[in-house]
Amino acid sequence: MRSIRPRARRGSSAVAAAALATVLALTATACGPEDDNADAGPSASADQQREDFSLPADLDQALKDLDIDLDKWKDGAWNNWDKDKWLREAGEFINPIIEDLWKPDRMKEAREPDKPVEEEDISGDQGVTDPDPQPVDAQPVSTPYSAGAPEAGKVFFDGPEGSMVCSATVVQDPAHPGKSNLVWTAGHCVHAGKGGGWYKNLAFVPSYNDAGRSAAELENATREELAPKGVWWADWAQTSSQWIDTGAPVGGQGAPYDFAVLHVKPEGGGGKSLEETVGGALPVEFNAPQVKDITSLTATGYPAAAPFDGQLMHQCTDKPGRLSLDTAQPTMYRIGCRMTAGSSGGGWVATGSDGKPALVSNTSIGPSNATWLAGPHLGPEAKGVYNAVSRKFANN
Repeated sequence: MRSIRPRARRGSSAVAAAALATVLALTATACGPEDDNADAGPSASADQQREDFSLPADLDQALKDLDIDLDKWKDGAWNNWDKDKWLREAGEFINPIIEDLWKPDRMKEAREPDKPVEEEDISGDQGVTDPDPQPVDAQPVSTPYSAGAPEAGKVFFDGPEGSMVCSATVVQDPAHPGKSNLVWTAGHCVHAGKGGGWYKNLAFVPSYNDAGRSAAELENATREELAPKGVWWADWAQTSSQWIDTGAPVGGQGAPYDFAVLHVKPEGGGGKSLEETVGGALPVEFNAPQVKDITSLTATGYPAAAPFDGQLMHQCTDKPGRLSLDTAQPTMYRIGCRMTAGSSGGGWVATGSDGKPALVSNTSIGPSNATWLAGPHLGPEAKGVYNAVSRKFANN
């Protein structure tokens, strides 16, 4: 999770806002190798991994357009984080499938990276921060997860410091009703923000550890036990331009725009969509009301930092409050919640305009003492990202 050190109280002046920013120190609510003394590198040797990799025959033309040698990519070039090779334009996301890369041990060991709404609908919340909420204990989700929370899962990816993980949610696709391949997560789970680039080997695992087995019980788990609905690779990822331009692991920059949408496809191929495979997808509410009109929000994720270990799905339910990091940017939702690193990107669900559950936000930041979480208010920027990904694959 992108954590925050204790913050100053709300002030109305720009000086107060600047002071608040200086005491924020965020590290992604995803989990990475520095947590729990996890190995910073892949679990297998480079030689072993090269033997296990296999790339599909119909590789993305975009790789050739970017002068990427596919054989070198398979043999380890994907793990080259030289700045000149990592930094890419927003439209240059590439993520060829490497079959069996996400083996059980590699998934279990993934940890944390070094981190339409109309204006009148939210104007009453703009620039306002409510008192800190009371902490809410995270509750284990009933098993099997595929029955109670079928849309939820984990996103795995590689960064400069090793294998990493976030939480995510299957969402509806207006271009493919009932057959969505869209996944909602946090921006910092797909792109490092200002001065960084796209993460690599992004894959979504719905209903990860569906039976809710403990870490000890998972010691010799098969891939099917950890990924009963399969491994779904992102063939496209998109986040906000604000996150790419200003996002940072410290200071809270970009947090109000910390959201992303993935389009995925199954590693082994197949005719069914992700939505059909998991049995559901949530609508995304882009005109959610002001905080005062929302009676309850439920955040779902796989917290991984102590006292959690990242193997079990948890939820927090609370009435949201408001958190403003910058009076010029949208005010964020905030709830009491003790979920820790690993819960980033997990969906926040409330009652939608039609009276049914809808995704209204995602976990972005939280304090280092794990007493609350905050997520972005999904406005026109979020809707633009969502629609762009849907349109890109509308004819597929």
